[in-house]
Amino acid sequence: MKKKKKVTIKDIAEYAQVSKATVSFAFNMPWKITPETREKVMRAADVLGYAPDPVARTLATKRVGAIGLLLPDPIQEAFKNPYMFEVLQGIGKVCNDEDLVLTILPPVKGLLKHTINTAVVDGFITIGISPGPEILSIIDKRHIPFVTIDGAGLSSSVNIGIDDSKAAYDLMNLVLHAGHRSIAVISLKISLDPDDPGEIYRSRIVQNRLAGVEAAWKQFVEETGKHIAVTVYYADANLESSRSVLQAMFNEGIRPDAIVCLSDIAALAAYDVCNHLGYAIPDTISIAGFDGIELSSIMRPSLTTVVQSGYEKGIKAAQAIVAMMKNEPSETVLLNYHLFYGDSIKNIQ
Repeated sequence: MKKKKKVTIKDIAEYAQVSKATVSFAFNMPWKITPETREKVMRAADVLGYAPDPVARTLATKRVGAIGLLLPDPIQEAFKNPYMFEVLQGIGKVCNDEDLVLTILPPVKGLLKHTINTAVVDGFITIGISPGPEILSIIDKRHIPFVTIDGAGLSSSVNIGIDDSKAAYDLMNLVLHAGHRSIAVISLKISLDPDDPGEIYRSRIVQNRLAGVEAAWKQFVEETGKHIAVTVYYADANLESSRSVLQAMFNEGIRPDAIVCLSDIAALAAYDVCNHLGYAIPDTISIAGFDGIELSSIMRPSLTTVVQSGYEKGIKAAQAIVAMMKNEPSETVLLNYHLFYGDSIKNIQ
């Protein structure tokens, strides 16, 4: 049986009546040609039955056509937070539009440095991570662009996020002016790299939100002279951890008149625990959240929360990393947020 001749880019170029360089651009750097020309080349390739060699493509372009999303936790933990899915949807849309693969990169055996060193990607997006100097050095040595989501404060990187400190200030200020004087704050934990405890991750967003809470609290006390009891509790970004922290608090006989959750996933847990214990929301206890995840819109009573768009963050971050992969300029984006005034905060003035 005669072996079928392998289709080459020369064959596609002749069929589509374009140059070989145009065919190469269509498969490897589509942004360099018009969408119409790329579609013409792709139709020719389909008619001729062309199957590109991914290894040859990588060697020729020095690109693998993939973006790596660095997670702060193992996959089974990271995706317990619905906010992560909203960000992922935004990144995924841009990857689909740009014909790029999205590679999910959790810490390998807990070691973020190992993940970054071995990942076969053209660019990194980090979410909820503030890379320390050693991690930044590794990325720099690989000459790979990276963008952070919720990693504000790094002068050497492009970041997509909101003013977390101001948003937390606004949220706490609302609770204080509603008359609450005993407040529990449920914050995300500050995570440490298991390989190097000196490298702190996920700390910057946590610190910014807590700084906003503290600023509102101190200003209120200075202006009114009233005593405010604020206790901060730390939980992982999932229902189980937040429930455990809240149940332990109530078991110790502590019952604040308001719970300020610095994530909506913690607010969901607070609703669950309070309902189980028979604490009516907001008549017995007020609850506030932070994120504005889609799931929070069906909570009853409606949740008062800081609304930010995880989907938009994902889109902006992916667009930024794609631009950097094309050697185009990109810059930090500060997105808008707003307070949604639900029915979960009671004015007890």
